[in-house]
Amino acid sequence: MSPADDDTTVRAAGCVLWRPAPATAPPGSTASPGLELCLVHRPKYDDWSHPKGKLKPGETPLAGALREVAEETGYAAEPGAELPGVRYLANGRPKEVRYWAAAATTGAFAPSDEVDRILWLAPKAARARLTQPRDRALVDALLATRLPGAPGAPGAPAAPGAPGTPGASGTA
Repeated sequence: MSPADDDTTVRAAGCVLWRPAPATAPPGSTASPGLELCLVHRPKYDDWSHPKGKLKPGETPLAGALREVAEETGYAAEPGAELPGVRYLANGRPKEVRYWAAAATTGAFAPSDEVDRILWLAPKAARARLTQPRDRALVDALLATRLPGAPGAPGAPAAPGAPGTPGASGTA
């Protein structure tokens, strides 16, 4: 019997939340501004991770992932590709977490007891800040996907915040 088939398995879902990085290149440059990833700090564990949480009864994994992103970061998200799932023991029980790539759309962070800080970091810095190695592998999986709307993707704007693009309203 696999952990996914066991009634004691804790089921959870989350996202590797991303947004286009602010443009730092000089005007007229063709350099891509890249991506930023959102990491959450959980004071209960004093760790940095991707937003995630337990599923509610009857909740689909994708719905739970998007709910957790909104609850923990304050941002709505547009889901993309499903990323590899992660299985591990948490407090002696098997835990299975499904993840999606998700583009941040609108919102703003407000600290809570569960998450007291978030950081938007370049992928390399995010990998270094993440507490668990299993979370670092998700950064690599995200970067291996073609993210719709990401800088450099087909049909993506040359720079974030350009008129008619996400972020143009000033809600980053």
